Amino acid sequence: MITVLAFAAAVQGAALAAESKPSGGKVAMEKCYGISLAGQNDCAAGPGTSCAGTSKVNYQGNAWKKVPVGSCVTTKTPRGQGSLTPIAPITPITPITPLKA
Repeated sequence: MITVLAFAAAVQGAALAAESKPSGGKVAMEKCYGISLAGQNDCAAGPGTSCAGTSKVNYQGNAWKKVPVGSCVTTKTPRGQGSLTPIAPITPITPITPLKA
């Protein structure tokens, strides 16, 4: 009985994996912004950078990595979730200097 269940699970897993691949056998990928670590982006990290491996900070909003289709927006980072479009940079808060009396 256990062997039959294991076989059924393996067949179902193979069927699900086949559904997520295009006819060429490769997994379909999409650009996901804001998930790469510094220096580990696939390409496009904004002004002043050339391409792969040039992002300056972790989770840089305009740097992307390729991920399997459908997994980007569910990828969680310390700065939020991945995005299919570039993420605007977080502007640091400037401290207010108190007025002198």
